[in-house]
Amino acid sequence: MARPGAGGALLRILLSQLPPAAREAAPLGLRGPVAAASYGTSITSAKIKVNGVPLHYQQTGQGDHAVLLLPGMLGSSQTDFGPQLKSMNKQLFTIVAWDPRGYGHSIPPARDFPPDFFERDARDAVDLMQALKFKKFSLLGWSDGGITALIAAAKYPTFIHKLVVWGANTIVTQEDLKLYNAIRDVSKWSEKIRKPMEEVYGHEYFAKTCEAWVDGISQFADKPDGNICQHLLPHIKCPTFIIHGGKDPLVPQFHADYLHAHIKGSRLFLMPEGKHNLHLRFAEEFNRLVEDFLQ
Repeated sequence: MARPGAGGALLRILLSQLPPAAREAAPLGLRGPVAAASYGTSITSAKIKVNGVPLHYQQTGQGDHAVLLLPGMLGSSQTDFGPQLKSMNKQLFTIVAWDPRGYGHSIPPARDFPPDFFERDARDAVDLMQALKFKKFSLLGWSDGGITALIAAAKYPTFIHKLVVWGANTIVTQEDLKLYNAIRDVSKWSEKIRKPMEEVYGHEYFAKTCEAWVDGISQFADKPDGNICQHLLPHIKCPTFIIHGGKDPLVPQFHADYLHAHIKGSRLFLMPEGKHNLHLRFAEEFNRLVEDFLQ
């Protein structure tokens, strides 16, 4: 990734001239007229009602290949996909990043976790892209967004061109439960990770929703084999690319290996130094891998 230099300083100066609401609405690392000048197209931010809920999304690029970015737990387009919105090829791709209901700027409603919350997100995601007039598109899903993307690819195959997932799992094991409960208390998170979330949600909503997420994801451990969506993997027919960080502290590698073994024709790529947020930490390499796969 490039070092911040004069361009970054100019961007900060321009941002300082904007009213607070405008600064808040702009995506991280990709704000204002500098982004439009540098990358040939601006990022639009809007809401559209889908399945009775106003869903927020950001869109950029002018390519024929539409791509939907699906964020992780408590994630949003603003917090999770700055380097992708900024630097993916905007001549080849039209990139949409969404905030699932109850996350980011898709509030209200408050986020809840009924037994079918992943299926609900998958339906919302596909219906969002249909509402935006994309007849067929690819999915890039991170963590919870990866689970949502797997379900969407299996249940709505006629709409999905290609699939990329990282940090995703199809079952919840006892080992996973220990990892989830370790992050239940957000006061124990590092400030670097916690602060951006609190800026979006405020401390109370963030803390409450994180606890609710742990309870929501843990309910799958009570199902046979801890199943979330492993029964759907044989129904995924689109080309699939699985990326895994060798140092992911939240999702052990056996989850990626399982996906690779049970999605016919899938590819698996291991980033030895990658952690859970490998697409942010190693954004340049990640974007290049994904763009090569999508073409």
